[in-house]
Amino acid sequence: MTIFRQATEADLPSIIELLGDDDIARAREGFQAEVTPQTRDAFKEIAADPNNELWVGELAGKVIATLQLTIIPGLSRDGMKRALVEAVRVHGDHRSQGIGEVFMNAVIERARERGCGLIQLTTDTRRTAAQRFYTRLGFEPSHVGMKKKLSRG
Repeated sequence: MTIFRQATEADLPSIIELLGDDDIARAREGFQAEVTPQTRDAFKEIAADPNNELWVGELAGKVIATLQLTIIPGLSRDGMKRALVEAVRVHGDHRSQGIGEVFMNAVIERARERGCGLIQLTTDTRRTAAQRFYTRLGFEPSHVGMKKKLSRG
């Protein structure tokens, strides 16, 4: 049985490995296949922020899934909080077994517990299987996402 829990720093190497188990991610500028001082610092910043939660799915002692949940307070919609889900990954050997659905449902429930009235995510336009998955879970393609790279430093 897969256990879903908030990540610890000891999970960081497994999380980085999962994030790299993806052709699109590996092709991105700044991709790192191992834990770096910057990723360790980012983990510590996420762990210290009460509005950020890094989650993992663990099966037989091995991390096989991960995602980040961010709670965003806002003024629109009468001060409604929203949840943002990012960096969702399930290890390639464990896809299409229902783990992602159970994981997402657990995180949706966590967002409800945190007082969110909406949960949102983006997915790369090339990820058509992911888009079908999220649609099946009740997510609707309601907005056009846009990004702009900023120089670091």
